[in-house]
Amino acid sequence: MVFGERHLRHVLLSYMSYYNGTRTHLSLNKDAPKSRASETAGRILCRPILGGLHHQHARFWFALGTRVHA
Repeated sequence: MVFGERHLRHVLLSYMSYYNGTRTHLSLNKDAPKSRASETAGRILCRPILGGLHHQHARFWFALGTRVHA
């Protein structure tokens, strides 16, 4: 639900950033426009994007003894 013009602009800019930067594209062999190396170690965390409409999954390294709040 959009609450006014300012909120709509924020939602559209957020989606544009997600779509053009981190979303995978079939025409790029399922890579994102901002290419990144494959990571094989670390904990996978999920971050909601666009109010939970999409989610971004990424691996993160944590130092021993640190706690992750998910």
